[in-house]
Amino acid sequence: MVWRSSRCRQSGVRSGRLAGRYGVPDVSIILPCYNAEAFLNEAVESARAQTYSSKEIIVIDDGSTEPETAAALAALPDDVRVVHQENRGLPSARNRGFEEATGRYVLPLDCDDWIEPTYVTDAVALIDGREDAFVFPWIDAFGQFEAKLEKHWNLAEQLVANQMPYCMLIPRVLWTRVGGYDETMRLGYEDWEFNIRLGLSGAEGLCLAQHVFHYRVAATGMLQAVAHQRHGQLWRAIQERHTDDYRPGRFIGHLRAWSDRPKAHATWKLLAFYAAHRLLPDAAFARLFRRVLQGSHLRREAARG
Repeated sequence: MVWRSSRCRQSGVRSGRLAGRYGVPDVSIILPCYNAEAFLNEAVESARAQTYSSKEIIVIDDGSTEPETAAALAALPDDVRVVHQENRGLPSARNRGFEEATGRYVLPLDCDDWIEPTYVTDAVALIDGREDAFVFPWIDAFGQFEAKLEKHWNLAEQLVANQMPYCMLIPRVLWTRVGGYDETMRLGYEDWEFNIRLGLSGAEGLCLAQHVFHYRVAATGMLQAVAHQRHGQLWRAIQERHTDDYRPGRFIGHLRAWSDRPKAHATWKLLAFYAAHRLLPDAAFARLFRRVLQGSHLRREAARG
């Protein structure tokens, strides 16, 4: 397998289509929705406002139960297609979006987040017709805390910490090739595991160095999220799906291969975190992870202040 480096650059705006395909859109923006009436319109309108013209917008209603959400879905504009399914969780809703999509590229967007109008145009220009790569943006986190997050694609780091936003421009054939999102991971981290499979397939992560993805940090907070409370357990589940790549020898090989590539954490920290997870019980590791998150949050606050 050939590991590819990330390329992080500013993209020039190009408004043209990839190719004329008899009315078939180039890009499908898919929005999983479960009882998300409060923010649904903001997310949908950010998709509709994209400057890239060859697009379709699909909302996947994952069995919403609130009448307010049903009313909001019914009131969406005619250029937004709504697909209803029984409640099967976020991984299933994302997969259903890819299945319903007709575009060459697919961009998942959760219903409580939003994107800048130029995101799709610049992402399409950056990927430049390729189907062996995906585009990810920098993140503007808002809500419970605010932060400008600059991400890099580094497979070795991705094996330890999920650095990628879920809101990426992904070739539909690449989603098919790696098998879609794991629908058994309903407690969270399905995007992390999916991104690992993208990297292990040899796909290249292309960085759009703009804060065009606005990620809402819910009032409950990242530290209280079920996925973060069960971080050790869920990461272990990911490792069980990729046993060979998490064996010490292979894992250290990944660290060496990617050691000179951009990353958010030093190589020794990645190795230390990996070792701690293998040695500590899940409860002890969860406490360690919580302290790491708290420290990261405090550093962001100090940098802002």
